[in-house]
Amino acid sequence: MFDGQPLACFQPFIDTATGRIAGIEALGRLRQADGSLQSVGPLFADPRRPAMQLRRLDRQIRDNAMSRLHEAPVDWFLSLNISPRWISRLRPDQPPPSLARLESFGIAPERIVFEITELSGDDQRLKEVVAHYRNAGARIAIDDFGAGYSQLDRVLALQPDILKLDMRLFQAAARGGPSSDVVRALAQMAEKTGCWIIAEGVETEAELDFALECGSRYVQGYLFAQAQLDFFEADAFVNRFAALRDCYVMKKVAERERLMTLRKHLTQLMCRLQRWAEHDGAIAGLPNGTDFPWLLRFYQCDRQGTQLTPNLEWRNGAWTADPKYLGHNWSWRPYFYHLLAEGWHERRLTLSSTYRDATTNQYCLTAGQFFDNGERLLLIDVDAAGF
Repeated sequence: MFDGQPLACFQPFIDTATGRIAGIEALGRLRQADGSLQSVGPLFADPRRPAMQLRRLDRQIRDNAMSRLHEAPVDWFLSLNISPRWISRLRPDQPPPSLARLESFGIAPERIVFEITELSGDDQRLKEVVAHYRNAGARIAIDDFGAGYSQLDRVLALQPDILKLDMRLFQAAARGGPSSDVVRALAQMAEKTGCWIIAEGVETEAELDFALECGSRYVQGYLFAQAQLDFFEADAFVNRFAALRDCYVMKKVAERERLMTLRKHLTQLMCRLQRWAEHDGAIAGLPNGTDFPWLLRFYQCDRQGTQLTPNLEWRNGAWTADPKYLGHNWSWRPYFYHLLAEGWHERRLTLSSTYRDATTNQYCLTAGQFFDNGERLLLIDVDAAGF
């Protein structure tokens, strides 16, 4: 039926709080006659394979994993992949066989994470089976989160304990661009719903940095270990993880220092521009834009957020006025109501978080400060590259 002996290999989850191994995922392999190991992934992706054969293979791999869990430290969890397609085949009153197998191996359900794979299956039936798992004490994870829009419905229906970010989406996001915004938003959503995040496919330091930036509780990937038959020591990666984490922290500190320097320069520029605006200065009286290479534009609004002046931009060595946005109201933008909340009484400079400008498709920061007895607001848009 299958060429080789079915068994489980184990890839560790690194706890980002300690650097220690917190658990392992069981991954299916077939051991060949020459001792080599082949992944069973292609078999499960082959639609020509009979479902009965695949279910039997899956059960053999899970049984092999559970039979060895007693060799691991007692505080480790074991993550087992469960296909919704096969769960949907259970009778409405039939308890999940996986729970009976746990009992036969003497494993406390609290040590198990059932990882829901794929987007197929009946969600109502899946919800009922997940309730059985959770009532027994097991935790629920959704794999490849972000790979399909329908998973948002599944998250709401199942209320999982853990979300595993889709590996391809995560790796693309770590390289920057729009997908990084998407993954950050998914991570924020997970945090707000009480889920832990697992970043899988962490293969480079840049990917680890992004996983930490997203608040991942666990990381998994070749940067630390591939799946193997034997268990690693619990503290096998503590020193390596600590060194990589320290590098990440120093990078974030350097980013913060650059922002502090930018804020200092912005404060100085803001004072000069306010004096210019208070005297209704001519464009010729503006400072040289080459002294502020990060400056995109500046403009004035009233305290309700309506733009009073054209955008003044430094282009080709000269200031130009763009009246396109005169009369537009920006009070709905987050940086504006943050200004109202934080900068109104003290008249101090505030700086927004980084955002993508929908018009220019640039990453920006916006600085703002009230002047003219609080009647006007001066806003400076900054190119966020490098900050």
